[in-house]
Formats: sequence, C-alpha cells, structure tokens
Amino acid sequence: MSGLLALLDDVAAIAKVAATSIDDVIGQAAKAGTKAAGAVIDDAAVTPKYVHGFEAKRELPIVWKIARGSIFNKLVILLPLALLLSAFAPWAIPPLLMLGGAYLCYEGAEKIWHILSPKHHDVDELVEKKVAADAAHLEEEKVKGAIKTDFILSAEIMTIILSALEVDNIWFRAAALGVAGVGITVAVYGSVAIIVKADDVGLHMASEGRTGFGRAIGRGIVRGMPGFLKLLTTVGTAAMLWVGGSILVHGAAQMGWHAPEHLIDEAAHLAEGAGGFAMWAVKAVIDGILGLALGLLLIPVVAYVLAPILRTVGLGGDKETAH
Repeated sequence: MSGLLALLDDVAAIAKVAATSIDDVIGQAAKAGTKAAGAVIDDAAVTPKYVHGFEAKRELPIVWKIARGSIFNKLVILLPLALLLSAFAPWAIPPLLMLGGAYLCYEGAEKIWHILSPKHHDVDELVEKKVAADAAHLEEEKVKGAIKTDFILSAEIMTIILSALEVDNIWFRAAALGVAGVGITVAVYGSVAIIVKADDVGLHMASEGRTGFGRAIGRGIVRGMPGFLKLLTTVGTAAMLWVGGSILVHGAAQMGWHAPEHLIDEAAHLAEGAGGFAMWAVKAVIDGILGLALGLLLIPVVAYVLAPILRTVGLGGDKETAH
C-alpha cells in the first residue's frame, strides 16, 4: 500500500511539473507574442483586402485558405528555421529583425504613398473588373498573394517572438514558439473572419431583427463597418511604422550603434513629468517618424530594384491588391 501511495505521489509530482511547464510555455508564448504587436495588427489590417469584391459565400473559405497557409508558413517552414538560427547563428537574429523592421517601415510608408498617389486607384478599378471577369482564377491568385505576404509578416512575427523568449531549452523554445505562432494565427484570422462577415450579420439583423433595437444595431453595424475598416488600416499603418522604427533603433544598439537609442531615450525623459504613457508616446512618435522616413527612402529601391528581381525569379506577389 505504501508503494502504491509513493507511486501516486510521484505521478502527482510529475503531473505538477508538466502542468507548470505548460503554464510556462503558454506564459512565455503570450509575453513574447505581445512584442510582435505591430506585425500582428498589420496582418489583421491587410488580410480583409484580399477578400474584398468576392461573393459573400466565398469570404470565409478564402480566409480559411489563407489561415491554413499561414499555419504552414509558421510551423513547417519558419519554426525550424528559427530554432536553427537560435542554436547555430544567434548573431544573425538582430540583422534579420532589422530587415523585418525595414520591411514594416516600407509597408507603412507604401500605404501612405498609395493614398497620396492617384494612379494606384486606377489599378484598384482594374482589379475590380478582373474580379467580375474571372472570379475563380482571381481567388486563387489572391490567396497565393496573401500567403506570400503572410510569409513575410509571419517571418517577422516569429523572429520577434524568438528574440523575446527568455528560455534556453530548445524544446521549450520550440513549444513556446509554436504556441505563440498558432495563437497569433487564430487571433488574426478569427478577427478577419468576424470583420469580413460583420456587414452580412448587420444586414441580417437590420432586415430580420425581431425588435426595433436589434434592427437599429444591424443598421449601425452596416453603416459603421467602412469607417471601422479605415480606422483599422490607419492603426495598422501607424503600428507598422512605430514597431519598424523601434526594431531598427534597438537592432542598431545591439550591433554597437547606441546613439539613436540614447537620443530617443533622452527625448522621452523630457516627458517624464507627464507620466509613463507620455514617455512611451514620445518614443513611439519618434520611432514612427524614423520608420516613415526610412520607408519612403525604400519605396523607389523596392519598386525599381527588388521588385523586378523578385518577378524574374517568380516571387513577386500581387502587391497592388494587398493595399
């Protein structure tokens, strides 16, 4: 009897250790995942554009296809690469983060340029005509373009998460990275699914609601969704510029150039009397301005150097439909 009790006690201890490990994995994943906020918001803000123009019955299947591709990107391709980097080339993580930060700066600046440049709107009109002419083919092309864009954003997200994990055990890192990757994907594409179907829900409530209050809410959802999507895009753009600039500044400090980070910290301390949020806001604004400046410089480089090279090797995405 005493042997059985000892065995049960050992099993309980093992279960407690396992539960603690699971809690640690989830905790590390959640903490590291918040560091990728800018890229995550961008992912959620960009994806609804890929669904725009299709029949309502195709919206959720398209979101599911993109989400499935995102999971494949994160778990099958990027997670093993991230673990290999952390094990054999940790020195490469800061430069890769800076490369991802530069991409976020470019994306944010390109979205602003898209608004200011009228020729892009002509492209959007051609896309709408193409939707009507060949919806099945365009759906396939848009899904491919979305998954390619997701790969770049996912690479940035996974690299940021990897750099934020505070554990050395490779299996623990793999588990935390996988949990964070899946959790972010579910959050992003679950949110996207809600966003793209919100207007349909609103229409149903407005026309089929049992009470006047319910119908009023439905009409409010329908009227509010265009403004909400614009707000989401604005927040995503600001987050990209802020996070991209912050990554570049922090990466430069990690590689030995501390001056930009010190200057920004000194500027933030000038607002110390107004509270912690004011200090954060000062840093975020400066990082965002730096991100915007770099992004504007990168636009011609991408358009006239990188884009032709990517198209030559067959990696050029459907950039116009992404914004």
